[in-house]
Parts: sequence; structure tokens; C-alpha cells
Amino acid sequence: MPNPRPRAVIDYALARRATLADLSRGRAERQDVCDAHPYLLRAARHHGEPTETACPVCHHAEPLTRVTYVFGDGLGESSGRACATRDFGELAAAYGEITAYVVEVCRHCHWNHLVSSTVYGETRPKVTRRRAVRG
Repeated sequence: MPNPRPRAVIDYALARRATLADLSRGRAERQDVCDAHPYLLRAARHHGEPTETACPVCHHAEPLTRVTYVFGDGLGESSGRACATRDFGELAAAYGEITAYVVEVCRHCHWNHLVSSTVYGETRPKVTRRRAVRG
């Protein structure tokens, strides 16, 4: 199933640029921005999708990895799990509205930053019953 069209997208490129500027100007320390949680690093290794972008901090030969986490009321206990982007269409069709958060990770220096959040699928309105009015 093809990926659904996003309904709402938030791009965190300006926040990323500000963080990197703070790092280069000495207003932030490397350990403050290279602090990926072990679970994020594990998700990058097993569920991440490689990019062609070099790490902006260490410029290591291995490119950044993107990890996508999906959240949604319909997902139940699976809400918050790492997911491949190719699965969005199936998830949105089966569970309605989902929100995907994409995080870039350097597996070498542990740089990580939220890239975007995107809402997919349709909200399913709750069915409400009208009460009969007696005259």
C-alpha cells in the first residue's frame, strides 16, 4: 500500500540549525548534543533507515540514520514503537490517525535530533446518538 499523504507536518530544521550554531559558538557542549539514549541507538541499528547525510558534529564516514517512531490511539500497546516509513500506509489504513516522529542519529558520536513530526491517516469521528425529543 502506498504511503498516505501527510495531513500536518512540523519541520525542526531551524531548531537543529540553532543547536549546531550553539555548539560551534561554544554555548553548548558536545556531550549535551551527543546524548542519544541506548534505546535510540539500538532502534537506529535495527530499525533505522540510512541517509546520505554526514553527521554535522563528528563528520564520520558513516552517514546519519533516521529512526521513525509512530504514535496513535488506535495502535494500543504498539504506540511509540519504531517503524519503517514503508509501513505508514498500512498503519494509517488499519488504525486511523497516526503521528510519526523522525529522529536523526549518528551511531558514532551519538548526535541525535528530532527532524520532523507528521500526522497521517484520517480521524475517525465518534458516533454519537441523538436522544429523541418528546413533546
